[in-house]
Amino acid sequence: MALNRREFLKLSAAGMGGALCPASGDAVMREPKQLSPDAVGMLYDSTLCIGCKACVSACKQANGMPPEAAGQLEPMWDTPLETSGSTLNVIKLYQNGTADHKDQEIDGYAFMKRHCLHCVDPSCVSACPVSAMTKDPVTGIVEHHADRCIGCRYCVYSCPFGIPKYEYDDPFGQIQKCQFCAHLQAEGKVPACCDVCPTGASLFGRVADLKQEAQRRLEKQPGDNYLFPRGELGAGRPGHEATIPTYLREVYGEKQLGGTQILYMSAVPFDKLGLPTNVPDFGYPAISEGIQHMLYKWMLAPALVLAGLVYVVKRNLDRGHDEQHKTPERDSGKGQS
Repeated sequence: MALNRREFLKLSAAGMGGALCPASGDAVMREPKQLSPDAVGMLYDSTLCIGCKACVSACKQANGMPPEAAGQLEPMWDTPLETSGSTLNVIKLYQNGTADHKDQEIDGYAFMKRHCLHCVDPSCVSACPVSAMTKDPVTGIVEHHADRCIGCRYCVYSCPFGIPKYEYDDPFGQIQKCQFCAHLQAEGKVPACCDVCPTGASLFGRVADLKQEAQRRLEKQPGDNYLFPRGELGAGRPGHEATIPTYLREVYGEKQLGGTQILYMSAVPFDKLGLPTNVPDFGYPAISEGIQHMLYKWMLAPALVLAGLVYVVKRNLDRGHDEQHKTPERDSGKGQS
């Protein structure tokens, strides 16, 4: 039976699917990446945030970012609503109903800080074809290197948090994202947003220590007095005394998408605050890279390409052979009287 192109593609896809999926039906995955023991990060406590946006201003000053203007004919200078090529960090507002009560889901409001989460297994690093996105093996900071970037914007499309932004309004635009003030950390300083936070809502430290701090807060009873550290955990800066709120019994970033170095605590569900919650406990690169490694480990991709080329060549040769041996039809009625 002759095999046409559609049947060949179906068989190829079925063969590839069978090779990639074992009998259990689970996709082939590489081992999840692990967090460095010295990785640094941030604990953002939404219940401590007062929406002052000092962190937004400090971030712009530390990174030389200009203010943004709203409106075209008569620009009005205001705080940005989303991260962009000119803004690496924003404070967003959640509100519901009457919005009378802070940190309450119904008829309440809450603040949420958004910037790069510095994933343990970052999709942007995996997707970048020229290593313009890198993850420091010690600190875990995900950085963008403009001198290597080719502007493909794969990092923009691959990030599950929508963080990297391209400067579309610049003819020589670049990718911009939070670098966690790596240049300040190299000088022994604290990231700008954590340094200026008056309540300790943004707290800098080793990720392992920040997880312990989050656990201490969860072990307290709502209403208990607590001295919340400010700036850098364990640095001795005077703390902020307040009462323990009714936290969600979970710290966002401990397991979502393989874990992130920016951790979140809140009294309002995280999906209400704009964080994706219907996500796996492993990073997406564990699947995509696992499939790629499987293809080339067993030479499946080259074999499929070769099989396709062989099929096309054979089909064309058979077609040419048939045309050469085809005899012209004779008109049986021609020449008869």
